[in-house]
Amino acid sequence: MEARLNELEAKLVFAEDLIETLNQTVIRQQGQLDSLQQQMRLLHQQLQDARPDETHTLRDELPPHY
Repeated sequence: MEARLNELEAKLVFAEDLIETLNQTVIRQQGQLDSLQQQMRLLHQQLQDARPDETHTLRDELPPHY
């Protein structure tokens, strides 16, 4: 009976350690996701800022001598 109890205790310690490791992995990955989302927002804003106005027409691109 004592051997069985020791085995269960060892399994519990292992499971607790594994849960903590997985928790730290989730925390790290959430930070990475947050960072990537912020980068994507910034890139999207830069793309919007770099686009010409929608009111721009081909006539605006004609050289002045026409």
